[in-house]
Amino acid sequence: MNAEQGKLASIAARKHAEAEALLCAAAAMWSKAETVAPGPGFEVLRGGVIAEMKRRSPSGGELRPDLDPEVTAKAFVHAGAVALSVLTDEPDFGGSLDDLARVRGVVDVPILRKDFIVDPIQVAEARIAGADWVLFIVALLDDERLQACFEAATRSGAHAIVEVHDAGEAQRAVDAGAECIGINNRNLRTLATDLTTFERVRGSIPESIVCVAESGIRDAAAAAAMVNAGADAVLVGEALMRAESPAALCADIVSAVGAAAKRRS
Repeated sequence: MNAEQGKLASIAARKHAEAEALLCAAAAMWSKAETVAPGPGFEVLRGGVIAEMKRRSPSGGELRPDLDPEVTAKAFVHAGAVALSVLTDEPDFGGSLDDLARVRGVVDVPILRKDFIVDPIQVAEARIAGADWVLFIVALLDDERLQACFEAATRSGAHAIVEVHDAGEAQRAVDAGAECIGINNRNLRTLATDLTTFERVRGSIPESIVCVAESGIRDAAAAAAMVNAGADAVLVGEALMRAESPAALCADIVSAVGAAAKRRS
């Protein structure tokens, strides 16, 4: 196992430990999660931008250590983002479920809990914190666990963005019944980004499934290129966090994505 594979394996092991620690409170958590109003579906994403917030990342290092989730969330929504993604992993991304709850308190757009979900109890945890959507990374889940996580999403009224990196993973996501698939241009093992990944994988996904381009989108031109290649929406995080004005860059990307989507239609 090389260092990059070891990093992914160590994250998964940590997440399994975090999930196991929650199981003693599972009954109470599910009871609460099942009272949360159902989250919206993914049609809102077509021609739109998911703006992501995180303080750091394994690939990018420190990005915005002074991030204020509430101020940033309101700025992104004002700039036209149709949904927000909040990193809730602390060791590698500097996030927390408290960040997500704070964002939930100031915006009405859908919120994605961005984390490494390996157990259904994390879906209940996300819903209690205020997430409408959860992320399932196919590379971390066998078919049985992926199905169990989907059942947890249905049980709690959440919707899942299913992240894939190649055509084989895309087929697994389609077979599992995904409503929305995110194609990640970042190789999880090398952490390198390649925007041509999206175009290679896009043809494996039916047009009826909302398709999101993720990672490596650094400016409005790259965002428009993803839409031209078949993306229904884009998710942008690191570029926004590095920008002098995250809201201004978000507005530029929103405009470019909207224009490209209009031309495509």
